[in-house]
Amino acid sequence: MRLYAVTDRAWLDGRRLEDMVADAIAGGATFIQLREKHAPKERIIQLARALMPICRAAGVPFVIDDEVEIARQVGADGVHVGQSDTACAQARRVLGENAIIGVSAQTVEQALAAQAAGADYLGVGALIPTPTKPDAVDVTASELARICAAVDIPVVGIGGLNQETLDVLRGAGVAGAAVVSALFAAQDPYRAARILRMRLDDVLARSATDKIAAPWSTPAVLSCAGSDSSGGAGIQADIKTIAAHGLFAETAITALTAQNTCGVSGVATCEPAFVQAQIDAVFQDIPPAAVKVGMVPSAAIVRAIAQSLASWGAQNVVVDPVMVATSGARLLDPDAQQALAQELLPLATVITPNMPEAQALLGRQVSTPQDQQLAAVELAHKLGCAVLVKGGHGSNDANDVLAHPQKGYSPRWFNGTRIHTANTHGTGCTLSSAIACGLAQGLELEDTIASAKAYLTGALAAGLDLGQGSGPVDHMWRHRPNLR
Repeated sequence: MRLYAVTDRAWLDGRRLEDMVADAIAGGATFIQLREKHAPKERIIQLARALMPICRAAGVPFVIDDEVEIARQVGADGVHVGQSDTACAQARRVLGENAIIGVSAQTVEQALAAQAAGADYLGVGALIPTPTKPDAVDVTASELARICAAVDIPVVGIGGLNQETLDVLRGAGVAGAAVVSALFAAQDPYRAARILRMRLDDVLARSATDKIAAPWSTPAVLSCAGSDSSGGAGIQADIKTIAAHGLFAETAITALTAQNTCGVSGVATCEPAFVQAQIDAVFQDIPPAAVKVGMVPSAAIVRAIAQSLASWGAQNVVVDPVMVATSGARLLDPDAQQALAQELLPLATVITPNMPEAQALLGRQVSTPQDQQLAAVELAHKLGCAVLVKGGHGSNDANDVLAHPQKGYSPRWFNGTRIHTANTHGTGCTLSSAIACGLAQGLELEDTIASAKAYLTGALAAGLDLGQGSGPVDHMWRHRPNLR
């Protein structure tokens, strides 16, 4: 409950609430409350059903403000009620023992009553005068501390809290802060959440006196790819990308490479049985919410990966078919390419070939935007999965095109600005891993592609300059305040 986010569509300004919630969670929000004071019930149900998969994928609790019956109907994790709303005990009867019930309180007496009625946590405020809650009773810092000391359930402070006013919570004993406009009125909810979370961690300074120390979880993403000793591509790029999205990275290494920004000097391929053993070990203990497959150097390893993913029923599989080097050299022998096309690609949710790779898969030239679009549609029909054919290779843009069987194969273009830099090592790995992260968080494919492209564009534009050749992108650019 460290960073408790309360939604408010008043500040959307044309943006989608789902995207803002996903960004807030990626930035560090740990609890989501849907608050819709004036929307019709049908709209609240619609919003709840759109937000719940995002929260569930991230392991973040999702509750609805006041509307107990709607929370029951959609299967939300719980409800937050005020002093004038449905009584806590009644909400418990409707939603059951496992539901999360939060109650607003402004005094010690109200807090104790809510705890006695079975509340799981308290929202106490308003701590700072705020125009969004004109009827709220202001709570002083000393009263907040008294409430925290009086109860044994977590307390979150609310009302007027932002990065400048969080100090009011220091020493009070709260578990976290509930924020509204500080997140949803922000131009960049991800950055706002990051800053708020860092400030909260500093202000609250985790200690033995914290009211809550509950275990938490986050979606895992498995990368099956080769190791890049220079750290710019392959497994290393995937781990950085997954971590930058706030998720947990798991790996199955297919090959070791000795390489730097100037080139590859050696490759040692892993035994197929050991690749399969790595994947099986991951699924047995921490099953991934998404899988990214990159460099697969042999037909035997392709089959090992395909067999493992099929046996475990892997979901949200993103395959970056690494077949052709930037120089044009082929990286897969014909047997491996055939196994890839026949056994692995049909298991994918989406594949992300560049134009030379699409050309290799189709056996014909793909060099123009028209070729690119036709290739996406043809491959989607052939493989039965979504296909994103990437531009950028030898072109003056960074436009990619998606064909999706579930969308009637109608091509959708994702236009992007080409960043003029020589440091592009690992861009394909980075994009496909970012797409896997979005799918793991419950985003729709089109939304996660748009988000992944924005992340990659920022990583390219960050200006990281390492090595004597084609250097890596800056996977952690979002975590550098001067680049946000």
